Amino acid sequence: MEVNVINIEGKETGKKVTLSDLIFGVDPNDHAIYLDVKQYLANQRQGTHKAKERAEIAGSTRKIKKQKGTGTARAGSIKSPVFRGGGRVFGPRPRNYGFKLNKKVKQLARKSALTYKAKDNSIIVLEDFNFEAPKTKEFITIQNNLKISDKKSLFVLTEANKNIYLSSRNLNGVKVVLASEITTYDILNASSIVFLEGSIEKIEGVFNN
Repeated sequence: MEVNVINIEGKETGKKVTLSDLIFGVDPNDHAIYLDVKQYLANQRQGTHKAKERAEIAGSTRKIKKQKGTGTARAGSIKSPVFRGGGRVFGPRPRNYGFKLNKKVKQLARKSALTYKAKDNSIIVLEDFNFEAPKTKEFITIQNNLKISDKKSLFVLTEANKNIYLSSRNLNGVKVVLASEITTYDILNASSIVFLEGSIEKIEGVFNN
């Protein structure tokens, strides 16, 4: 599959880039995508939730009423879960929600997501560019030229670029990632994926390793 390379003014440069069918043209596996996205979201959870059980509640240990003769159920502690202010039964405890996922499954998931985007013509290949200094206005101009200012967009860089990152940081719906760090969730969450020209080769290298 061939895609025209566009410059930052939104015009075709006359160059074309071939997207490998081994990455952008596979038979999509929806279950692999589900597992990879599920793991990504699980890893985002802090898991710091905590509720006090009866042993952790501050309160008197005095028996609150006599054992027999009250006509009601016996009760030995004000910290019992049946009383207001008592401990919670089987309350949440800190835990890690992450789980293991095989490397090949994650790779298949990313390839499947990229294939869906390629079929939807949601992939843009942008000529390599750089800013002399962080300029959010210049980044917005590029978005307008590419006609993606009203869409969620994912910019994929070949290598770390501080100026591009800082220029996009305050913009809603824009995320900048390295080709080596792209995730299935990021791919699916974006309406348009903008690959810098050099990142295509980097992506192929990542999947071939």
